Amino acid sequence: MIESTEKTVDYSSPAYLDLLDKYWRAANYLSVGQIYLKDNPLLDRPLKPEDVKVHPIGHWGTIAGQNFIYAHLNRIINKYDLSMFYIEGPGHGGQVMVSNSYLDGSYSEIYPSVSQDKEGMKRLFKQFSWPGGVASHAAPETPGSIHEGGELGYSISHATGAILDNPDVIAAVVVGDGEAETGPLAASWHSARFINPIHDGAVLPILYVNGFKISNPSIFSRTSDQDIAKYFESLGWEPFFVEGHEPKKVHELMAKAMDAVVEKIKSIQKNARENEDVSQPRWPMIVFRSPKGWTGPKTWDDKPIENSFRAHQIPIPVDRNHMEHADQLVNWLKSYQPEQLFDANGVLQAEISEITPKGDQRMAANPIANGGINPRELRLPNFRDYALAIKEHGKQVAQDMSVFSTYARDIIVSNPDNFRVFGPDETASNRLTALFEVTDRQWLGDVYEPRDEFVAPQGRLLDTQLSEHQAEGWLEGYTLTGRHGFFASYEAFLRVVDSMLTQHFKWLRKSSELSWRSSYPSLNLISSSTVFQQDHNGYSHQDPGLLSHLAEKKHEFIREYLPADANTLLAVANKIFKSHDKINLVVASKHPRQQWFSIDEAADMVDSGLRIIDWASTDQGTETDIVLASAGTEPTLESLAAIQLLHQAFPEMKIRFVNVVDLLKLKTPKKSAHGLSDAEFDHYFTKNKPVLFAFHGYEDLIEDLFFGRHNTNLTVHGYRENGDITTPFDMRVLNQLDRFHLAKEAIMQQPQYAEKGAAFIQKMDDMIAKHNHFIREEGMDLPEVTNWTWQPLN
Repeated sequence: MIESTEKTVDYSSPAYLDLLDKYWRAANYLSVGQIYLKDNPLLDRPLKPEDVKVHPIGHWGTIAGQNFIYAHLNRIINKYDLSMFYIEGPGHGGQVMVSNSYLDGSYSEIYPSVSQDKEGMKRLFKQFSWPGGVASHAAPETPGSIHEGGELGYSISHATGAILDNPDVIAAVVVGDGEAETGPLAASWHSARFINPIHDGAVLPILYVNGFKISNPSIFSRTSDQDIAKYFESLGWEPFFVEGHEPKKVHELMAKAMDAVVEKIKSIQKNARENEDVSQPRWPMIVFRSPKGWTGPKTWDDKPIENSFRAHQIPIPVDRNHMEHADQLVNWLKSYQPEQLFDANGVLQAEISEITPKGDQRMAANPIANGGINPRELRLPNFRDYALAIKEHGKQVAQDMSVFSTYARDIIVSNPDNFRVFGPDETASNRLTALFEVTDRQWLGDVYEPRDEFVAPQGRLLDTQLSEHQAEGWLEGYTLTGRHGFFASYEAFLRVVDSMLTQHFKWLRKSSELSWRSSYPSLNLISSSTVFQQDHNGYSHQDPGLLSHLAEKKHEFIREYLPADANTLLAVANKIFKSHDKINLVVASKHPRQQWFSIDEAADMVDSGLRIIDWASTDQGTETDIVLASAGTEPTLESLAAIQLLHQAFPEMKIRFVNVVDLLKLKTPKKSAHGLSDAEFDHYFTKNKPVLFAFHGYEDLIEDLFFGRHNTNLTVHGYRENGDITTPFDMRVLNQLDRFHLAKEAIMQQPQYAEKGAAFIQKMDDMIAKHNHFIREEGMDLPEVTNWTWQPLN
């Protein structure tokens, strides 16, 4: 038995548990008041219509159970001197973290107008689910939250990311039984196999089985304890069960269970750290069963409320315009005996206040939940040291991701405890193999050599679980607690987590409006195995839509980079790893590719976002006839090949080639502060000359980015949702992004070449026909395509 750090307090005595019960009742009182009231917070006068909200909004079903859990977590923080924070998994129970942070004083420290007195309580009640107030779920405005609670499924993933490399922290995660039915949450129970007890902290999951979802029973509520135990034991957890509805008895049971799980966690960590024991432990968890809507109304209209789905949201119909049953709302609130909890001025009774944790030990004030315990900038090696020496444009062949991986490898070396790489078992496929020179994949399960490779109990790489949700969730938790990393995945399947990215964007946006919120390292995504080069995979692997999805968000928080070669990718990486409060999407190639830009050209292009490529342009010092622009690896290759075809056939044509790396620079500054000014935009694209844009993604994104500019003489060739199991070049032909279609399109926009251009267009059509015949006969691309090299323009 591990002893308490405090000898003078009996944390299991009836007297202490009685104070804990009062604290719980106070949290419940505040939580009900937030749903219904906007005045008369202590009910010290008869309730009037103007005291009640016009339209109460919120959720009641999980509230009392979560408040109960929170109270007992406070107890073990005090007893065992813990550093712990709270993640609220149930979707809409926002008043839980607000009520409890208000009771321990941390809420009022951040929001002084919501003071710990009668007037502050009134403001607390009114602001909940109120215009200009606070959300009905955990949100950035909520002290102690790192978890946007509007979408279910990510609580354990976020918690796991947060405790990696934080060995002294416990993340207490309440998982609602509805949330437990989501795919991401079900997958996240495997997190137990990735937590290293020597170097990482601990996750304490509390599965809250209250019986019902919105209008259906939950699966776990109809599953026996024996089957639940078998399920979680098979996933690497040791479940402790607590069940009941009679408060005094349940307090005793929960106190006993909480003591047991903390002592189990401490025992696991003590053994591992003293004996260098890296075997996989069986981490403890709690399964807590209590009625949905616990302590609330029992029935309404002869139908059950407590312990039924009807307790999910607003359990009784009382609002400003419907006060017929106001007495029952008052009875409910008074059932918590507020006169025993608060004095006449609305101040929490001193004996109750005394049992709340103090200082940074308050879960709402733990620094891990506001930018991290010890946030540090990355020590970045000089990206120029990894650059390819480009002596002739396009003559050298390399794999962009392989070159980048040497840079990422040395970031790991220089930052051994605050930089990690995440992914769904695609690290080797995405050519990040240099990482394995300095790190293994972290995995606490059995290792079978020589069949398993680069798998060990400690590593800076987490890609051993094939789950995009887990990888993204881990990275979110890691970055929101002040550390750095990136998530690399196949392009098409980053779409699996686009909803998670939306929630993270919303978190960043709302946090930016809060002066007390810290800055966060950016969430970095690297998209490889892309739509125009994914080889043997078929139509299912062809989707560049994440570019469009993220571009719809506010550009203050979004960056999209499309480096065309290795040196540009290095310059982009240097930029994103220094950034904060962004979601950075990088679309990169993992295949052997011609290398175009010197490191100086690349660095300049990344700094400015785009560049006129002089060595591929023929309009220097003259009026251009047409602008060819590209964004992406294959679009750049095909544009250069098209320019060469055009120059050979029409040497007098004045062509300007623009390569775009920072895609969102194209947006007008009227809609995005990140965008180029109109004068800058015209410098690149002119005011009226034809612009032929070869783009990696969906065409309407470029059309949208050009909207509002002087030059609307735009044609875009991008992904047109034409795909198949086919050759890399044929993917471009199918979407008319190949050199032949681009060259043909360019000449069709030059009426001065109408007569001469007809023969050229026929030649391009003949090459496309030749390509179509050749790939169907030979199963590979034309030698003219695969062996093509850039020839300097005369």
